[in-house]
Amino acid sequence: MAKPTGAVDGGSPPYPSPSYRITLGDRDITPTVDARLISLTLTECRGDEADQLDLTLDDSDGALEIPSKGVTLSLAFGWAGAPLIDKGTFVVNEAEHSGAPDQITIRARSADLGKDLRERKEQSWHRTTLGAILNAIAQRNSLKARVDAKLAGKEVAHIDQTNESDLNFVTRLAKRYDAVATVKKGMLLFLPIVGTTTSKGEALPTITITRADGDSHRYHTSDREAYSGVRAYWHDSKGAKRRSVLVGQSGNAKRLKEAHASEADARAAAQAEWRRIQRGAATFELTISLGQPLLAPQTPVRVRGFKPQIDDTEWLTIKTCHSFGDSGYTTKGELEVAGAAREAVSTEAGP
Repeated sequence: MAKPTGAVDGGSPPYPSPSYRITLGDRDITPTVDARLISLTLTECRGDEADQLDLTLDDSDGALEIPSKGVTLSLAFGWAGAPLIDKGTFVVNEAEHSGAPDQITIRARSADLGKDLRERKEQSWHRTTLGAILNAIAQRNSLKARVDAKLAGKEVAHIDQTNESDLNFVTRLAKRYDAVATVKKGMLLFLPIVGTTTSKGEALPTITITRADGDSHRYHTSDREAYSGVRAYWHDSKGAKRRSVLVGQSGNAKRLKEAHASEADARAAAQAEWRRIQRGAATFELTISLGQPLLAPQTPVRVRGFKPQIDDTEWLTIKTCHSFGDSGYTTKGELEVAGAAREAVSTEAGP
């Protein structure tokens, strides 16, 4: 699978041939893997959840060794004749031998979400900016921070990191400011969910997927949480009152439980939650029969050949699953609505 198959008389293959490359350190182990590959699956996630690589290899001759935990693998894949897409590095943390027939299953997770980020810490942040907080966290984890300029300038009146890992704390900040936070190639990325760029600051290209590309799909819309807006609370120390910020309309507004230190913090939380609600108004899942290596979390997508309300929606990728095996190379994607309507904001005193 790592090289074109099906060629006739030394010519070009009559159909697309999937290709991949796996390296162990500086050593290319693709030929070894390719000769024994039963399946290869890469699951890519948005935010704090680690990407996961699963490899199942044939060991019917008993010649394979069970790999040691902590071994680092690098993966790239795509289609023969085109540049392979780098999917990053992964640390092996699970290995299994089963039979008969004998086979070895290897599970590795993205290398960047290491144990240091998961250690619990205590710190209070007062009268600072979101950018300053993220830069400090990146520095103490030997990372570089790349924070969206508008998000970096957000003022934070007060927030506590109490017996909480840096990973969990940054994830909580991302939820408050409707951002995606992740670690890629030694860099802490904190970017808006809509309009996210690559780690190099380049705009993610929109991918168009047609009905003919797909193998199966599922479109779902629901009004189970038909909220009219979101209300968040903050403590007005000068007036000694509990006040609220309303984003959207008050009819059936969702009320957030957490009380914030300032009006700005409450507004950011309410706006973020309202956008999440709007994006979740419809979801779209599809399987692409000829895998799309460029499809990854945060990729903008347009679809064609489905129902008008599906085709007319701007979609944003949440999760992808790339699979190599007997059926070739396929990609599954989970999408949500990309756009969010501009919201009206009002400030009120109230319960």
